[in-house]
Amino acid sequence: MSLYWPDNKFENSLFRTNRNNWFPPLDFVENEKEFVIHAELPGVTKEQVNVDVREDTFVISGETKKDEKYKEGDTHIQERRYGSFTRAISLPRNVKTNDITAKFENGILEVKLPKDETKPSGRKIEIK
Repeated sequence: MSLYWPDNKFENSLFRTNRNNWFPPLDFVENEKEFVIHAELPGVTKEQVNVDVREDTFVISGETKKDEKYKEGDTHIQERRYGSFTRAISLPRNVKTNDITAKFENGILEVKLPKDETKPSGRKIEIK
């Protein structure tokens, strides 16, 4: 798993879903200039998604509601997800949080987290 993967409380709940809570699957990749997150949010609109940075944590959250036209009658199969969703990722120290951008297209949220080369990303400690 990536060094920046969610804390255990999020990681342990990653695959647990029910009708009222779910966790969008995502990819978190790094290149020379930035980190990029792609989150799958099928059937969700841009207005139903919140993207926040809280201290050193990136959070995707929102809520989907069952369409009123499906409330009447008997449901025989329900595989679509409804309810609240949240996904949190610990951010690397070298992210320019003020320059984060996001776009939402065809059910995919793409977030670009530019790297700040002036922030130290770590250093080797000499053992004496």
